[in-house]
Amino acid sequence: MKSIHVVGAGPAGLMAAHRYALKGYKVTVYDHKTAPGRKFLVAGHGGFNLTHSEELELFLSRYNAPQIKAMVRRFTNQDTVQWLQSIGTPTYTGSSGKIFPQKGIKPIEVLRKWKEALTALKVEFCFEHRLVDFDREFLYFAHQGEIQQLPYSRAVFAFGGKSWAKTGSDGAWVSLFREKGISVQDFEASNSGLETQVRYEHLAGQPLKNIRIFNQVAEKLGEMVITSYGIEGSAVYYMNRYIRQEAFPQLLYVDLLPSYEEERLATLLRQGKVTEVLKSRLKLRGGALGLLKTLDRESYTRPEVLARYIKSFPFEITGFRSIDEVISSYGGVAWEELNDDLSLKKYPGIQCCGEMLNWDAPTGGYLLQACFASGYATALKG
Repeated sequence: MKSIHVVGAGPAGLMAAHRYALKGYKVTVYDHKTAPGRKFLVAGHGGFNLTHSEELELFLSRYNAPQIKAMVRRFTNQDTVQWLQSIGTPTYTGSSGKIFPQKGIKPIEVLRKWKEALTALKVEFCFEHRLVDFDREFLYFAHQGEIQQLPYSRAVFAFGGKSWAKTGSDGAWVSLFREKGISVQDFEASNSGLETQVRYEHLAGQPLKNIRIFNQVAEKLGEMVITSYGIEGSAVYYMNRYIRQEAFPQLLYVDLLPSYEEERLATLLRQGKVTEVLKSRLKLRGGALGLLKTLDRESYTRPEVLARYIKSFPFEITGFRSIDEVISSYGGVAWEELNDDLSLKKYPGIQCCGEMLNWDAPTGGYLLQACFASGYATALKG
């Protein structure tokens, strides 16, 4: 029986193990933590959306790397739903289009069902095994104070990126790859909150809903939250890749009332006391009203100026948050180092998948979908 060694027990590695096992391989999964799917479980703390129900072409537009788009086209969001059903995890689609496990099913239960399916396929797990080296013949693991030398003919590396290091995604593998002449782009924060020059700490925790965030390159309708350090939220995370294209500091704008034209706002603001119009006619309260009240008196009381601020309230962005606290990272193994089957050109017996590859996507199910799809893609090789 042909064998394969999968190093990394996150969603990409587990999917690779699953697909290879279904093809009849003897599969062993190694991970330096004590259990699989640590980041998979952490991702479930904020709402466990496993993929998204968008029409495929729109779904694919969420990814920046054409290679990832091709993989997701082969293993789509609908394929994910069917696969989840096959391991005993029915799903439902939320009002936002995100796809979740059926209500009442916790992340740990999804992971347990997945591991049960792998165990039924005779997949073996070796935990507390950290890969410290590899060549064309052997993988070298540190385990219980000793170095184990393991011969291999085929392996899959699914090491993860460099966010949430406590889950195991510490990026420690990057130096090993570079020592072997494999190009790896530095990891940067992605799906990150943004630090601002002006801090609105008195408004921290206030949400801004149904707003439009924009700069000269892109825009996103959605919501955000004011924090003690700046701003965060799904629309902010979406804008990360477009903000990354320019040096800091830079300006990002928020349209507090996308459904109103500026001229219409100015007309309404002339029809009564400013604060009363903002509250009663325009329904601006909480964080939105709080931001406008930070303006100087002249700006706040002149209808045409205030209307301009409502349509484009400026935030001077000074940087991303620390990479260890963000949802995902951008960077990883350069695509030119890989063959079409995701094997390393310098080590053709080793394939790479998941967040260790150089791609980016927003939250909302797209990150996990790409991990599933890239793990699936490894087993397309004969």
